[in-house]
Amino acid sequence: MKKFAIIYDKIFLKHNPGSFHPEAPQRVQAILERLQKEDIKPYVEFFLPDTAIKEEILWNHSEYLYNLISQTKGKPYTQLDPDTVTNEYSFEAAVKAVGAQKTALKLLLEKDYNGAFALVRPPGHHAERDRAMGFCLFNNIAIAAYYAKNYYGLKRILIVDWDLHHGNGTQKSFYSDSEVLYFSTHQYPYYPGTGHYSEIGKDEGIGFTLNIPLPAYCGDEEYIYVFKHFLESIALQYKPQIIMVSAGFDFCEGDPLGSMEVTPQFGIPVLTKILKNIAEKTCNGKILFTLEGGYNLTNLQESVANLIFTFLGIKEIPEKIEFSEKTKKIETKILKPLKELLRYKTKWQI
Repeated sequence: MKKFAIIYDKIFLKHNPGSFHPEAPQRVQAILERLQKEDIKPYVEFFLPDTAIKEEILWNHSEYLYNLISQTKGKPYTQLDPDTVTNEYSFEAAVKAVGAQKTALKLLLEKDYNGAFALVRPPGHHAERDRAMGFCLFNNIAIAAYYAKNYYGLKRILIVDWDLHHGNGTQKSFYSDSEVLYFSTHQYPYYPGTGHYSEIGKDEGIGFTLNIPLPAYCGDEEYIYVFKHFLESIALQYKPQIIMVSAGFDFCEGDPLGSMEVTPQFGIPVLTKILKNIAEKTCNGKILFTLEGGYNLTNLQESVANLIFTFLGIKEIPEKIEFSEKTKKIETKILKPLKELLRYKTKWQI
């Protein structure tokens, strides 16, 4: 069995936005400790990340933002916005976090690995063209898509963003682009305020942004229903050449920054299995996972472990799931109007 690739560098522990900041080095440290345990250690293989060069970062960001972040190098504290802070190591961590995407794609597309997890900080999906925000400096997953486009010539890239928060930065990067299908489930209304179901892209990108804004307290059942009865159908029509996941785990129960109730023991494995099934039918099983949010350390540990176990087929999960009245509300209030909009505006058959 080919092992599951983990891309990691100790620089990710040195980026520190402050003693009481939730996006702390302990997040990655906790996952590392879990991956060293005997039940999972034989199945993972670690790789050091590449360092992204300026030209690659400028595919997605302005020179202004690149210079702003690079100028924080060597400075112990720079406040970029009310909740986004750098220290002297943050720029180096950020370019390695982006470079980890390049490393992962090499392993997936050149070295015959099927699964890779970029275990990186800072996260990325809130970062916009000329703005660092929401703990994010550069948009790791967006630049991953540009790596796939520019270095491998891929034309159909599916980004699945299951982080608690809407990935405003990733959405903006590809809002007019049909070569990237961006799908997001997120707590709504909530930070950053974007991600209504009516946001479906523009120009060439109409229908290639799909938002599922979920009310607080949704759990395994609602998420599985959305992935199984909405995403899967469109993804199989799209036939992605690779799947990329903005893997935030702040949508798990008990996260201090969120009110969702997905479980690491059941929800995470089932969502992983759905994506794996799509990948096996469309892109030779290739999925790149990139760490975004998640601020409950136990959830981070068990979610990542269960994701890997499921991806490799070590953990068995039930194929059939019974859905209750809760999913009917999601269908009626969110999916039905979105499907009607897509039928009117796009080619998707749903």
